[in-house]
Amino acid sequence: MSLKGISVAILLENIYEDPEFWYPYYRFLEAGAKVKVIAPEVTEYKSKYGYPAKADLAAKDAKAADYDAVIIPGGYSPDHMRRSKELVGFLKEAYEQGKLIAAICHGPWMLASIGAAKGKKLTAFYSIKDDLVNAGAEFVDSEVVRDGNIITSRTPKDLPAFCREIIAALGS
Repeated sequence: MSLKGISVAILLENIYEDPEFWYPYYRFLEAGAKVKVIAPEVTEYKSKYGYPAKADLAAKDAKAADYDAVIIPGGYSPDHMRRSKELVGFLKEAYEQGKLIAAICHGPWMLASIGAAKGKKLTAFYSIKDDLVNAGAEFVDSEVVRDGNIITSRTPKDLPAFCREIIAALGS
């Protein structure tokens, strides 16, 4: 399916999980989407394994209205993302505008930070299950879960299902 005319933001911070950032990044470029990497600052960030990625845009300069979807990769980067009020604010704005929000692994931590977990069915890496449940989510152990405009997955092995669900949602 072509995503020509679709704009996707991928959030970035240090200690990101390599495949959870790069797989969607290249998959959505391949499908024709305009992909922008948004982080606290326009600088280079290192993955869990030291691989660098550079942000295109600082969160303070990003406008949720410019994007159709926001993808939140996991690793330990969401713990760092939550510390940036601008990045949290960007995501909250996107959520409030009804944009598609997709989070994998530890990415759903950001959903808890913006108050979007309450009353939602979500999945994630098992170690943050309690955090999501305490934030009001119903935790479902499945490779991909869609609840309204939120899509979540657990680990890198779920990336094919995660990206297929995002593409299907953007095409509908």
